[in-house]
Amino acid sequence: MELTEIKVEIPAAAANAADDLLLELGVDGWSLLEDAIEKRAWVVGIFAGEAEAQRHWRELAPLLAKVGVGLIGETVERPLGDRDWKDSYKAHFHAWQFGRLHWVPVWERATFALPAGDAVLWLDPGLAFGTGNHETTRLCVERLVALAEKNGVAGRVIDAGCGSGILALSASLLGWSDVVGFDNDAEAVRVSGENAALNGLTGRVNFFTGDLLSGLAGRKAEVLLANIQADVLMRFAGELLGAVAPGGTLVLSGILAMERDTVRAVFVAAAPGWAVESRVMGEWSDVVLTRPGARAE
Repeated sequence: MELTEIKVEIPAAAANAADDLLLELGVDGWSLLEDAIEKRAWVVGIFAGEAEAQRHWRELAPLLAKVGVGLIGETVERPLGDRDWKDSYKAHFHAWQFGRLHWVPVWERATFALPAGDAVLWLDPGLAFGTGNHETTRLCVERLVALAEKNGVAGRVIDAGCGSGILALSASLLGWSDVVGFDNDAEAVRVSGENAALNGLTGRVNFFTGDLLSGLAGRKAEVLLANIQADVLMRFAGELLGAVAPGGTLVLSGILAMERDTVRAVFVAAAPGWAVESRVMGEWSDVVLTRPGARAE
């Protein structure tokens, strides 16, 4: 299969608006590239063939205009071999670490030295996996590392809306043995399985297709992660809170900083007596709630 790249420059000042839109849409294939030094930005898509690229662009273009993102020049298309598109991501993704968990591009596998006692998640940027560099993902994984250090790794972890499985696989690497991840997109579940195989974690995380009703039904977890857009989180607040075990923690992300107070108020009202905290990273925020009670051992 020959991939096609479609690329258009946008004003650097509009990069955040474009990034927010792409995240909300959740369409695999689109990404935002920025050159902070030259103060330039581009919306880039990689799709299976020219016709598919053009179809996705016809859908995206009016949405960009609606949120005030103008274009600089015309779109540029080019055929892209597998090696070409993977190499294009290397300039934008480097290894990073929080606590004892390292996220490292797979092309550094031969040279990366893992410190004793640490764990590494190998990442191969692609149409669905990405790099995990977005603030919403980092907010979740940093909470996950902190919870492992504070409470240990006994109990269950649920990754609701798992996407490409990054958070669930990180939990497994940190030592949790009872980890599940689900998504309402069967393709995301398939990709999660591929990423488990890339890291030698096949069978250690149970990935399945489900939504916030079916996926959480009959389940309770000591750690429940939900990196989903704010309106969906608020709509399913009852289901999310109901799936947290006594003493457990609910980590919500995918929340714009400007939405934080609204999301927090909805969950505080629905969970009186729960401890709540949040923090901001860039233009994004998390909201973390801890249920009263004794944790399972």
